[in-house]
Formats: sequence, C-alpha cells, structure tokens
Amino acid sequence: MHRGIFLTVEGGEGAGKTSVITLVSEFLSSSGYSVVTSREPGGIEIAEQIRSIILDTNHTKMEARTEALLYAAARRQHLVEKIVPALEQGQVVICDRFIDSSLAYQGYARGLGIDEVLTINQFAIDRLFPDLTLYLDVRPEEGLRRIHSRQGREINRLDLESLSFHQKVREGYLQLAERFADRIVIIDANRSMDEVFVDVKEQLQSFLDKQKP
Repeated sequence: MHRGIFLTVEGGEGAGKTSVITLVSEFLSSSGYSVVTSREPGGIEIAEQIRSIILDTNHTKMEARTEALLYAAARRQHLVEKIVPALEQGQVVICDRFIDSSLAYQGYARGLGIDEVLTINQFAIDRLFPDLTLYLDVRPEEGLRRIHSRQGREINRLDLESLSFHQKVREGYLQLAERFADRIVIIDANRSMDEVFVDVKEQLQSFLDKQKP
C-alpha cells in the first residue's frame, strides 16, 4: 500500500481555513480519495486537553517558550496517534494548522526565532513535514473583522492579541512561504470563498497530477 498524502492548511485568524478544509475534503472524497481531517492543537484527546490550556483566556501569563513547547507536545501526540496511522493506511490527511503555525506565531511573532522553534518541532515531528501546505494569506484587519462578525464564535487567547501581533504572524508566514517554497503555496484569501477555492483546487490538482506514476 502506498503512503498517503499529508496536506496542511495554514493562515492567520479569520483566513477561512475551516471552510477551505471542508471544500477540499469534499473535492478529494468525490475524486475517490479516503480523507481524514484533523486540527492542531487537538485532533485527539490528549492534544485537545493541551489545546484547552493553550487557548484559555485566563492564561495570558503563559510564557512564549512554554507555549511553544506545549504546541510541540500536542503535535507529537497527534502525529503518532492519528496522522501517521492514517498515512500508513494510504489516506489523505488534511490538517488545520501544523508546524508552520508554531514557526509563524511563536518563532516569528513571539520573537523566539524561527530556527529555534523549528528545532523543537523537528524533535516532535521526526522529519515528517507536510507534502503540501496551502497558506491562506489574508490581511489581518480583514481576518479579525471576519472573526468579530461571527455570532457565537468562542473567543480564544490569540484573539486577544494586538493587531501588530497578527501583522507579525502574517510576515512570518510569508517568510516561511519563501523559505519552504517547495511545499507552501500562497492563496489570496482576501476574496470570496468561491474565488479562493478556484485557486485552491487548481493548486491541489496540479500537486495530485505530479504524484501520479
């Protein structure tokens, strides 16, 4: 059995990751692929418990390295318990956030250093990087506007950060897209979801075509 495909969807707050993942999952399923979707931090019980600690609005005193280590710990457990088994079964795994979130948020925006956070996470993921990463690039002002316009959405600790923090997150992602251009594709997410998905599907199809023998 062939190893499956590991896809990740990244982006700042309000970029539309959840909607894109739903559409990608439907597209791949209709094309005959067996699809597993998940999220980080979370995806499995232990990682979801760590998620609740990280995103708790009462934990504003959490130190940046503590935050980075918690994300890496949740990622490791998620990887060995859910992602790797699915890939070994030949499935397509679509994950809402993965290592690039830590590099952009903690490495760049928190100022810990992209290489330093990469080192922590290389230990956690044991060289298993995504095959393709769709980075949904949205202006922070637009992303935050979308979030605050959604009724009933739970506010987490990252939503309490300043606009300048979210601008740094975007700068970090753009640096990563340049550094890892072999796997990260930039999608303009400032547009309607229909327009965004046209580009997503085009990039995804191009990637899948290259996987064929």
